[in-house]
Amino acid sequence: MKIAIRHELTFSPGAPSRALAHLLLTALPSAQQKIEQWSIEMPGIDTAAQFRDGYGNKAHLVSLIKPGDAISVIVTGLVATTDKAGVIGRLDLDPVPAIFRRSTASAKADPALIEGLKRGSDIGVLHELMGRIHEAGAVQQEQSEGAQRQSQSSKPLDRVHAFIGAARALNVPARHVTGYLFGDEDVASGFHCWAEIWDDGLGWIGFDPELNLCPAERHVRLASALDAASTMPVRTYPVWTALPAEKLVISAA
Repeated sequence: MKIAIRHELTFSPGAPSRALAHLLLTALPSAQQKIEQWSIEMPGIDTAAQFRDGYGNKAHLVSLIKPGDAISVIVTGLVATTDKAGVIGRLDLDPVPAIFRRSTASAKADPALIEGLKRGSDIGVLHELMGRIHEAGAVQQEQSEGAQRQSQSSKPLDRVHAFIGAARALNVPARHVTGYLFGDEDVASGFHCWAEIWDDGLGWIGFDPELNLCPAERHVRLASALDAASTMPVRTYPVWTALPAEKLVISAA
């Protein structure tokens, strides 16, 4: 499948004399995707520093002087995808998988979700875990919709972080992945997140607990790291305000 992407984000930098933007918005080739065209447009991108970060992602560091009232970041790409049942193996400049056993505040294990599951990267066990987390999220959503008023202390289940935390508790390296999803009649297209786990035989394998499936030809992979905070597509200093003008078009090419 060929997927065309055009993603425009607009920010208000405020009124600083200088600003920095760290971008993780570059798709890289893998066993599941071939990058036929990819570009990023924004002020300062032509002179931006480009580097591979500690997680193997391609990053841009854009420096701006007197950035003005509004900054637009426009990503366009054309990607040919192949269904590999989520298996992408090992990517270029991947770090040692063991660092993805490290826990973070946003990816903590719920003991109830891993009760009775065997430790280790057994693929069948991880599929069972994905199913448990997907179902737990669905049950919570039904309960919330049926309630007159949701408790302030109740938060929607973040299925991706729940899966990552549970996998790490089973001693399986797991990481957070950002990208794009080309939707169908059941699921809308959009910016999307999922997880990858490390298997000694197959390498990295994707699991999407939101959809309860392994990423296939409708997923376009951008970046991966420990959690959502370390895979933010745009991180800025000082912090910019995202304006309600985001436009994202994902289509078959």
